[in-house]
Amino acid sequence: MKDIEITTERLSLKPLGSAYLETVNAYAMDYENAKYMCRLPNEDVEETVKFLADVEAEWAKEKPDFFEFAMLYHNEHIGVVGIYFENGVGELGWIVNKKYWRNGFAYEAADALVTYFRDHMGTTHFIAHCDTENVASYKVMEKLGMTRTGEYGGRRNRAASEDSFEYRYELIFQMNHKNEV
Repeated sequence: MKDIEITTERLSLKPLGSAYLETVNAYAMDYENAKYMCRLPNEDVEETVKFLADVEAEWAKEKPDFFEFAMLYHNEHIGVVGIYFENGVGELGWIVNKKYWRNGFAYEAADALVTYFRDHMGTTHFIAHCDTENVASYKVMEKLGMTRTGEYGGRRNRAASEDSFEYRYELIFQMNHKNEV
């Protein structure tokens, strides 16, 4: 697939890949940065290498099932925003290096993804999940206009020794007959 690049007021979103190994490791192997994540923190560099290789392989497909973007702020890689598709529904996710928390970058990047995939790919249904204790993440979801549609137990964050609860949020756009929002 042709690489997609999205620009916002402060960010450039570019296809994630192995060129970002060092900067991905900066947050992917940091407990505090990744404590609410199901698949993080990574235990070693090899996990990050494999993840980035999988992301590059997906970008190489004619019709990828997911898109992972590096968030670049002043050309510095500060996090990742992604969208995974299942049955036409796009699941959003993000992680920002803790040095850049509380600056609105996750919202700005996720909002740009929603806009791009709605306007260019016709995606009308978006979901997101987060640990119920991850206030910053569900505040991003609410700022995106998403509505909380569920709370479930049985979430196991990789760094946790026991299950926790998670919220599910949804955003659905109604399209008119001309396929416009």
